[in-house]
Amino acid sequence: MSHTLTNPPTLHDPVGFGYSHLAAAPAPDLVFVAGQYASGPDGGVPSADFAEQVELSFANLGTALAAAGLGFEHVARLGTYIVDHDEAKLEALLRVITRIWGEHPPAQTLLGVARLALPDMLFEVDAVAVRP
Repeated sequence: MSHTLTNPPTLHDPVGFGYSHLAAAPAPDLVFVAGQYASGPDGGVPSADFAEQVELSFANLGTALAAAGLGFEHVARLGTYIVDHDEAKLEALLRVITRIWGEHPPAQTLLGVARLALPDMLFEVDAVAVRP
Protein backbone atom coordinates (compact mmCIF):
# COMPACT_ATOMS: atom_id res chain seq x y z
CA MET A 1 0.00 0.00 0.00
CA SER A 2 1.47 3.35 -1.00
CA HIS A 3 1.24 6.51 1.02
CA THR A 4 2.07 10.18 0.60
CA LEU A 5 4.09 12.25 3.06
CA THR A 6 3.36 15.98 3.32
CA ASN A 7 5.07 18.79 5.21
CA PRO A 8 3.04 22.01 4.89
CA PRO A 9 5.32 25.00 4.24
CA THR A 10 3.47 27.02 6.92
CA LEU A 11 4.64 24.60 9.64
CA HIS A 12 8.27 24.13 10.64
CA ASP A 13 10.34 21.62 8.65
CA PRO A 14 10.15 18.44 10.77
CA VAL A 15 12.51 16.26 8.72
CA GLY A 16 15.52 17.22 10.83
CA PHE A 17 13.53 16.07 13.89
CA GLY A 18 12.93 12.65 12.29
CA TYR A 19 9.28 12.79 11.19
CA SER A 20 6.80 14.19 8.64
CA HIS A 21 3.66 16.13 9.59
CA LEU A 22 1.25 14.01 7.51
CA ALA A 23 1.05 10.54 6.02
CA ALA A 24 -1.99 9.82 3.84
CA ALA A 25 -2.96 6.38 2.55
CA PRO A 26 -5.78 5.34 0.19
CA ALA A 27 -8.52 2.75 0.79
CA PRO A 28 -9.57 3.51 3.41
CA ASP A 29 -8.56 7.09 2.92
CA LEU A 30 -6.89 7.79 6.23
CA VAL A 31 -4.61 10.70 7.03
CA PHE A 32 -2.12 10.29 9.87
CA VAL A 33 -0.95 13.54 11.44
CA ALA A 34 2.33 13.37 13.34
CA GLY A 35 2.63 14.83 16.80
CA GLN A 36 2.02 18.56 16.69
CA TYR A 37 3.43 20.68 19.46
CA ALA A 38 3.66 24.39 20.21
CA SER A 39 6.20 25.01 17.48
CA GLY A 40 7.00 28.28 15.83
CA PRO A 41 8.35 28.55 12.27
CA ASP A 42 11.83 27.47 13.42
CA GLY A 43 10.59 24.41 15.34
CA GLY A 44 11.29 26.04 18.71
CA VAL A 45 8.72 26.32 21.51
CA PRO A 46 7.75 30.02 21.88
CA SER A 47 6.01 29.77 25.28
CA ALA A 48 6.57 27.94 28.55
CA ASP A 49 2.87 28.28 29.48
CA PHE A 50 1.05 24.92 29.27
CA ALA A 51 -2.32 26.33 28.15
CA GLU A 52 -0.63 28.39 25.42
CA GLN A 53 1.22 25.29 24.25
CA VAL A 54 -2.05 23.36 23.99
CA GLU A 55 -3.64 26.19 21.97
CA LEU A 56 -0.71 26.44 19.55
CA SER A 57 -0.45 22.65 19.23
CA PHE A 58 -4.09 22.42 18.15
CA ALA A 59 -3.64 25.40 15.81
CA ASN A 60 -0.74 23.52 14.21
CA LEU A 61 -2.91 20.39 14.01
CA GLY A 62 -5.54 22.46 12.19
CA THR A 63 -2.88 23.73 9.76
CA ALA A 64 -1.69 20.20 9.07
CA LEU A 65 -5.25 18.97 8.48
CA ALA A 66 -5.96 21.87 6.13
CA ALA A 67 -2.91 20.91 4.07
CA ALA A 68 -4.70 17.61 3.39
CA GLY A 69 -7.99 19.38 2.59
CA LEU A 70 -9.47 18.38 5.96
CA GLY A 71 -10.70 20.02 9.13
CA PHE A 72 -11.14 19.09 12.76
CA GLU A 73 -14.49 17.49 11.89
CA HIS A 74 -12.61 14.76 9.99
CA VAL A 75 -10.53 13.67 13.00
CA ALA A 76 -11.44 10.18 14.21
CA ARG A 77 -8.70 9.72 16.82
CA LEU A 78 -6.37 11.85 18.92
CA GLY A 79 -3.29 10.91 20.89
CA THR A 80 -2.41 13.50 23.53
CA TYR A 81 0.76 13.61 25.59
CA ILE A 82 1.16 15.76 28.72
CA VAL A 83 4.43 16.22 30.60
CA ASP A 84 3.84 15.88 34.37
CA HIS A 85 0.10 15.39 33.85
CA ASP A 86 -2.24 16.76 36.52
CA GLU A 87 -5.88 17.87 36.81
CA ALA A 88 -5.17 21.52 35.96
CA LYS A 89 -3.46 20.47 32.72
CA LEU A 90 -6.35 18.15 31.91
CA GLU A 91 -8.78 21.06 32.37
CA ALA A 92 -6.74 23.22 29.97
CA LEU A 93 -6.82 20.43 27.38
CA LEU A 94 -10.56 19.83 27.85
CA ARG A 95 -11.32 23.53 27.26
CA VAL A 96 -9.70 23.34 23.83
CA ILE A 97 -11.26 19.99 22.90
CA THR A 98 -14.71 21.21 23.97
CA ARG A 99 -14.32 24.43 21.98
CA ILE A 100 -13.32 22.51 18.83
CA TRP A 101 -15.58 19.41 18.99
CA GLY A 102 -18.28 20.30 21.52
CA GLU A 103 -20.30 17.23 22.48
CA HIS A 104 -18.71 15.07 19.74
CA PRO A 105 -14.98 14.71 20.49
CA PRO A 106 -12.99 12.07 18.64
CA ALA A 107 -11.65 8.95 20.28
CA GLN A 108 -8.65 9.91 22.38
CA THR A 109 -5.83 8.38 24.35
CA LEU A 110 -4.11 10.69 26.84
CA LEU A 111 -0.71 9.72 28.17
CA GLY A 112 1.09 11.42 31.02
CA VAL A 113 4.79 11.38 30.18
CA ALA A 114 8.03 12.39 31.88
CA ARG A 115 9.38 14.18 28.81
CA LEU A 116 8.74 14.84 25.13
CA ALA A 117 11.16 15.25 22.20
CA LEU A 118 12.38 18.75 23.10
CA PRO A 119 13.07 19.99 26.64
CA ASP A 120 10.59 22.90 26.40
CA MET A 121 7.69 20.78 25.11
CA LEU A 122 4.90 20.28 27.66
CA PHE A 123 2.20 18.98 25.28
CA GLU A 124 1.87 17.12 21.99
CA VAL A 125 -1.11 15.89 19.96
CA ASP A 126 -1.28 13.47 17.01
CA ALA A 127 -4.35 12.51 14.99
CA VAL A 128 -5.90 10.13 12.52
CA ALA A 129 -8.43 11.72 10.15
CA VAL A 130 -10.74 10.15 7.59
CA ARG A 131 -11.41 11.72 4.21
CA PRO A 132 -15.15 11.80 3.43
